Amino acid sequence: MSSGSRLKIFAGSSNPRLAENISQVIGQPLGRVKLSRFKSGEHYCLYEETIRNCDVFLVQTFSHPINEHFVELLVMIDAAKRASARTINLVLPYYGYSRQERKAAPREPISAKLVADVLTTAGADRVITIDLHAAAIQGFFNIPVDHLTALDLISDYVRKKNIPNPIIVSPDAGRATTAERLANILDAPFAMMIKKRPEHNEAVITHIIGDVEGRTPIIIEDLIDTGTTIVNVVEGLKEKGAEDVYICATHPVFSGPALQRLDHPNIKEVVVTDSIAIPDNHGERFKVLSVAPLLANAIHIVVEGGSISSLFKYGGV
Repeated sequence: MSSGSRLKIFAGSSNPRLAENISQVIGQPLGRVKLSRFKSGEHYCLYEETIRNCDVFLVQTFSHPINEHFVELLVMIDAAKRASARTINLVLPYYGYSRQERKAAPREPISAKLVADVLTTAGADRVITIDLHAAAIQGFFNIPVDHLTALDLISDYVRKKNIPNPIIVSPDAGRATTAERLANILDAPFAMMIKKRPEHNEAVITHIIGDVEGRTPIIIEDLIDTGTTIVNVVEGLKEKGAEDVYICATHPVFSGPALQRLDHPNIKEVVVTDSIAIPDNHGERFKVLSVAPLLANAIHIVVEGGSISSLFKYGGV
């Protein structure tokens, strides 16, 4: 059996279009799998082709409804394990629960670690993911984690736009390293916002470090959830005399009315990837870049051998 015939890619229900695009780049069709629900709401999975001694890749992103997609993935892992798959590799473009990677208050869970433990216990052999909210989450797993980044994809797109007088803005201290890397790639100055969080999904901008007056800010984030924080950052930059803003993020979580909230007169463009599917009727302000080639190349390296770092033009995460 050749390595090509051992490779099987299956799509969960969270982002089937991305899975299809990955399979097209690799040059083989998606595997056949039946995913359904019982009347009680329980998930059901049936692989409709043999996967014995195959390297199985399950493409599932943790988008809304995240808990449904998480349990569906667990059922897919268990079915693959019981069908004697050679290896079970999870392609998780967006790793959910990643913002709960530490205890910020007493008696809180570390849910990102819990998810890692459950996936491993279920039978996963490897995880491929993109731009974790905290890189240390890789250490929560006792199996290999290939941590990719969309920074090359985003920076190449931004460079081609030839944005005049740019300044790279980190919306908080946690994104400072990524923003600094993008600033070096684009040979642009760097600024950082200082904010506090009174509640979940709420942020108040308290300070801006750096001179943004007369410049075009490019905000870099790992994810956008409700959009409230980003809009606060945009309005804070405008108050300091900045031009209209470009926003770049890997994961468009877009909870609630985020799409409408980001359709803001002071936002020139929102650049995201297809790590999470967004509605086709999004406005012209939104640009979606595909991570399918990046994930396809990573899968090829996992199966055939090679270095994941070769995928990064400007260095890994």
